[in-house]
Amino acid sequence: MRQRPRWLQGLNNPLFARLYLAQTINLVGDSLTWLGLALLAFELVGEQAGAILAVALTLRVMAFVLLSPIAGAIADHLDRKRLMMTTHLARMGIVCLLPFVTQTWQIYAIVLALNVFYAFFTPTYTATIPLVTTAAECPKAIALSSATYQLLGVLGLGLAGGIAAWIGTRQVFFLDGVTFLIAAILIATLPGRLMVDQSPQTTRTVHKILKNIRTGTRCLFADPPIRYALVLQLITAIAGAQILVNTVGYVQGQLQLGKLEYGWVMAAFGIGATLASIGLGNAQQKISPIWLMSIGATLITLTLLPANLANLGGLLLLWAIAGVGQTLVNVPTQTLIADRVAIEAQGRVYGAHFAWSHLWWAIAYPLAGWMGNGFPGHSFFYSSLSGAALLVIVYGLFKPQQLIHLKQGLWHEHTHTHDEQHAHNHPAILQHRHLHFHILDSRQ
Repeated sequence: MRQRPRWLQGLNNPLFARLYLAQTINLVGDSLTWLGLALLAFELVGEQAGAILAVALTLRVMAFVLLSPIAGAIADHLDRKRLMMTTHLARMGIVCLLPFVTQTWQIYAIVLALNVFYAFFTPTYTATIPLVTTAAECPKAIALSSATYQLLGVLGLGLAGGIAAWIGTRQVFFLDGVTFLIAAILIATLPGRLMVDQSPQTTRTVHKILKNIRTGTRCLFADPPIRYALVLQLITAIAGAQILVNTVGYVQGQLQLGKLEYGWVMAAFGIGATLASIGLGNAQQKISPIWLMSIGATLITLTLLPANLANLGGLLLLWAIAGVGQTLVNVPTQTLIADRVAIEAQGRVYGAHFAWSHLWWAIAYPLAGWMGNGFPGHSFFYSSLSGAALLVIVYGLFKPQQLIHLKQGLWHEHTHTHDEQHAHNHPAILQHRHLHFHILDSRQ
C-alpha cells in the first residue's frame, strides 16, 4: 500500500481523520456563511454593506475573546464529543434563519449567536487533537488542520461564490446548515467519550469555571516560551491586519487595478500560509519552535517595508512571503502548547490562547484602519517600521536564544492536601489543586 506524504500521515489515525473531516466540512460551512452574509448585506443596503460586515466581524471577534476561555474550561470537564456536536447542531439551526432576514439588526443578532457557539467549538476541537493522537502524530495533525484552515480561507470563498451564483443568495444558507449537520454526524460516530481524566471531579460552579479560566491564562503567561509566542502573535496580528484591511485600497486605489487582481494578491497570501503549513507538517522536527516563530514574525513584518512601492508582481511575492511568516508563528505556537501543557489542562490553555490571540486582532484591526486613513500611501511602510521596533524590544526582553535551552517539562495540576498542622487558613477545604511545572528527566 502506498504510503501517504509525511504531512498527511496524521490521517493514518482513524479518530483524527474523522475529526479532521468534520472540521473541514465545518470550514466549508463557515465560508458559505460569510460569503452569503456579504451578498445578503449588499441586497439589504447596497454599497453600505461594508459597514454591516465590519460590525459583524467585531461581534465575531468579541464573542471569541469573551467566551473562548469559558469554552476551554468547560471542555476540560465535559465530553468533548457531545460539546462539539451541540455547537454544530445549534449553528445549523441558527444559520437557517438567515434566509428570512429583512433588517440589518437581525444580521447582527444572528451573527452574534452563531459565533457564541463557534467560540465554544474551536478551542474544544484544538484541545481534542492531542487527545486522539500520539505525541508523534500531534504536530502533523495540528499542521494539517492549520493548512486546511488557510487553504479553505482562500478557496472556500471562491467555492461559496460559485454555489451562491448557482442556487441563489438566500438558499446558500440552507446548504450551509447541511454542512453543520454532516459535521455533527461525523463527530457522533467517534467511539466512546472524549474526556480527559479529572480527579477528583468537582462541582461545575461559576467559581470553578472562573478559576479554570485563570488557570489557562496563567499557563500562557507563566511559561516563558509560550509567553514569547503570544507576544509574537500580537506583532503578527498588527502586520496581518494591515494586509487584510489596506490591501484592497492599495491594489484598487494606488495601482488602479480591479477586483480580480485584488483576489490574486489575497490568494497569494493564503497560498503562502498554506504551503508553510504543509512544509511544517512534512518536515522533521529538527528546528526549535522558538526559532521558527522568530523567523516568521520577522518575515511578515519586513515584507511590509517595501510594499508601498511594489507593483502587482512584487506584491504577489511579498504577500506570499508574509503568509509563510504568519504560519511560522501560528502553527509552532499551537504545538508548543501541546508540548508544554499536560492533556488534562490543555482545554483551558487553548481556550485562553484563542481568546488572547483574537484580542490582538481586535486591537490590530482598528489600528490598521487608522493607519490606512491617516497614511494612505505609506501605511505598510510605517507599520513595518513600528513592527520592527517592537521585534527588537521583544527579542531583547525575551532573549529567544536562551529560551531554546530551557528544560523540557509539562504544566499540570496536582492536588495539595492540608494536614492538621498546616499553617494556612483554608476553612472547610482539605484539598485544593495547584498549577505546577514538572521538569522532565532527559534520561527517561
